[in-house]
Amino acid sequence: MNDYLLSLILGIVEGLTEFLPVSSTAHLRIAQALLGINLEDGYWKMFAIVIQLGAILCLPIFFHRRIASFFETFPKGRRGDRTFLTHPLSLTAIAFVCTAGPSFLLKKVIGKNLENLVLMGAALLIGGIVMWVVDALYGSHKGGTFEGAAAEEVEEMGLGAAIWIGLCQNLSAVFPGTSRSMVTIAAGQISGFSRTAALEFSFLLSIPTMIAATGYDLLKYLHPPAGEATPAHIDTHGWIVLAIGFLVSFVVAYAVVAWFMNWVRNRGFVPFAIYRLVLGTAVLVWALRT
Repeated sequence: MNDYLLSLILGIVEGLTEFLPVSSTAHLRIAQALLGINLEDGYWKMFAIVIQLGAILCLPIFFHRRIASFFETFPKGRRGDRTFLTHPLSLTAIAFVCTAGPSFLLKKVIGKNLENLVLMGAALLIGGIVMWVVDALYGSHKGGTFEGAAAEEVEEMGLGAAIWIGLCQNLSAVFPGTSRSMVTIAAGQISGFSRTAALEFSFLLSIPTMIAATGYDLLKYLHPPAGEATPAHIDTHGWIVLAIGFLVSFVVAYAVVAWFMNWVRNRGFVPFAIYRLVLGTAVLVWALRT
């Protein structure tokens, strides 16, 4: 298949799935396998990092007003009842540390699991069940169905909730197919957030978490440890393929974030849970037969 078409398809897959609770890692690995891409090829490994970065960069643009508001009201908060430790910016940073620390220590385990389709299929299935149960039990816990109400809930987050959500995110790193956004949303709902507030905090936490993760992966690729192969030279054709994937991923992810925020205000997460169950079953059947 033409490299430009491959880049377009993979950019769409990444943009569609990065922020939906369906696991972009699993979808990207499945798409690469179906398209016959060599997962050990250094160029395509870097391509996956670059298009993920394209998707992530849509978030600071989409949420620029919320982020600016956080900085303007730091550390007392919009209502003056926050402290340096309990302001949303601080709580986001604390949740990030609770994710980044254990994930860094477990990086060898994470690396071994990234190509395990059986594990991905099982994680998709289990995550779908968890999402369905949590949404059924906690989906209508609060009435914060509008953006303003969701913002109020995020402003009221406590230290315990931030630590809990950050630690739960490690599941998505260790078990590919779990989905970082699914874990964050479910953990947020269990903490008492409405669907919309849980989703908004999932997006906000994604910014430092995913920039750090993709930045680390990119640096590791460009400056590999001693004994590993150095990155191959990228020609003009290779840069164009990277640029297409990056731009497509960015545009599609931006549209998905806008659509998903509107969807969750009026509906729940059950359709995504059902999708995970169907896909997880298909991946397990496929993986066990090959």
